[in-house]
Formats: sequence, C-alpha cells, structure tokens
Amino acid sequence: MARHGSEHPTKLELEILKVLWDEAPLPVRDVRARLDEQGRTLSHSSVITMLNIMVDKGYLKRKKQGKSFFFSPKVEQDSIAGGMMDDLLSRVFDGSPSALVLNLIETADLDAGELAELRKLINRKAKEKQS
Repeated sequence: MARHGSEHPTKLELEILKVLWDEAPLPVRDVRARLDEQGRTLSHSSVITMLNIMVDKGYLKRKKQGKSFFFSPKVEQDSIAGGMMDDLLSRVFDGSPSALVLNLIETADLDAGELAELRKLINRKAKEKQS
C-alpha cells in the first residue's frame, strides 16, 4: 500500500532544502557531497531521484547548464517553517500558541541568552498588540 503523501517535506527533503537554501544553484554531485558531509551518505542515483521528486512536488527548480542540471529551491525557508509550525500548532497544541511556547520552554535546554531573546520577542509582540 502506498504511503499517504505529506503536505510537508520529508526529513531527507528538508536536508536537501537546507543545503540548497545555504548555497544554490548546485549540481547533483555537489548536493550529494554536502549531504555526505552531514553524515547522509546516498548514491548518486538516489540523490538524482530525490531531486527530481522534489522538482515534481514544487520544492525545487532545475536548470540545464552544459551537461549538468543545477537545482535551486523554489520555496522559501520561512514558508516551509511556517506551514510546519501551523500544522504542529493545530495537531499537537489544539491551536494554542502559548501551549506550544510553554512546552518549548519546559522541554528545551535553553541558556540564559536564549531566554533573554525570548523575553525580548514576547515584549516586542506585546507592545505591537497595544498599539
């Protein structure tokens, strides 16, 4: 039975997107090399297959340059992150942003600098809502 497709990128698709968000356009061999540097060893044909699937899904675009295809992201990181956060918020936290943030604060190993940054962000949002 075929697996139901997700509206969000898979783990491997996210790894590929992160590579291409950092540096694009890249040919297959360079995408493969970056993944290998991150500990994700895949065959050349597997990387080609994944990149082509991602083009079909609308995550990437490809352009032929000489004998090689170069791949670039077609989606913005903020757009993907926002969609995944919205899904997490609705499915796990019943749409409650405060429950999500409280869970993050309670479960993540935040240092003093990160907590201070969160305080600043919360204070800024509170001021925006008051005006």
